[in-house]
Amino acid sequence: MSHISIIGGHGTVALHLTRILTAHDDNEVTGVVRNPDHQEDLAKAGAKMAVVDLENDTAETLAGAIAGSDAVVFAAGSGPGSGAERKWTVDRDGAVKLVEACRIADVNRYVMVSSMGTDDPPEGDEVFAQYLRAKAEADQALMDSDLAWTVVRPGGLTDDEPAGTIALDRHVDRGEIPRADVAAVLAAVLATPAMAGRVVEVVGGETPVADAISSHIS
Repeated sequence: MSHISIIGGHGTVALHLTRILTAHDDNEVTGVVRNPDHQEDLAKAGAKMAVVDLENDTAETLAGAIAGSDAVVFAAGSGPGSGAERKWTVDRDGAVKLVEACRIADVNRYVMVSSMGTDDPPEGDEVFAQYLRAKAEADQALMDSDLAWTVVRPGGLTDDEPAGTIALDRHVDRGEIPRADVAAVLAAVLATPAMAGRVVEVVGGETPVADAISSHIS
């Protein structure tokens, strides 16, 4: 059995990923959330719940929540309606805190949900620019760690029905991708040890997810 902990477990991508993973009897998922009221939604998707305030709780507390996991997925985010400050406290600092928590809990595999645009994030005080810079710093902190990391950078997210086909490489042309297809990519990444140590961008495309992953590592 594989045990996956998803930080930001109530997000749309996270819930899609939970359903994909728990469709197989050999997977167990813990959704790490801030709000205990999300327990019913997590249970419907097949996950157990751990309550951690990513901004205010310690790395030791987070480590307790992910203890026993075979891998973690950072799918937390400050959300589109939040101000610039939370881009740093959640999207960057929370992701960095998870690196430390993995060390404490002896969890080696870390998959980051990032964003296209973080290779060369814009300057300025505009909120989205700060978001991309925060994500870029989080990605770099993970890549500088000794963990078995993968950084997945999707294009613009939609709630369209999943196509099951994508374009995936270190760099791809900008585009959109359904959140459900991002979740399918994350599940495939988790199941593919050779994806460790790689940064990939992903948008909608013509290649089935499994084939896109296989082609990338071949």
